[in-house]
Amino acid sequence: MVYPIVKFGDPVLEREAETVTEFDTPELHKLLDDMFDSMYAAKGVGLAAPQIGISKKIAVIDCSNGENPDEKLVIINPVVVKVEGKQEGEEGCLSIPTFREQVKRGKRATVRAQDVKGVEFETTGEDLLARALQHETDHLYGRLYITHISALKRDLIKRKIKKKQRAGDWE
Repeated sequence: MVYPIVKFGDPVLEREAETVTEFDTPELHKLLDDMFDSMYAAKGVGLAAPQIGISKKIAVIDCSNGENPDEKLVIINPVVVKVEGKQEGEEGCLSIPTFREQVKRGKRATVRAQDVKGVEFETTGEDLLARALQHETDHLYGRLYITHISALKRDLIKRKIKKKQRAGDWE
């Protein structure tokens, strides 16, 4: 099932998600399949459960856009444990469509998380994967990429979104 993407303005995006305590259930496997389907349908490289209205610390990432099954990554209850170096690049978000901004992130990021069976692991990514790990983990703690840009740019985006909401173009 492809879920609609929740857009900026929905409170689920701005609060910390719930920690996952039940693993390897049919419901969790189905949710993960649906999250990958929803992410691919929206042409994203990552998707956090709050972005489909589910307040759980679950994210899926695939920097290959479905081209390489080995790149599919599931992170449950993730925490960024190490960030090294710096990169700056254009970043967007499925929950803030049409807006993109230059965002500074770590060039390498290590995340400690659990897999679908609840087994703890660490994974390290560089460049795009590092950006995706940081971006999706942020989502699970109620932070959006616009918290990493200047207040002026953030306010400008929020004003443009409010204008779209009033015009009925932000559903």
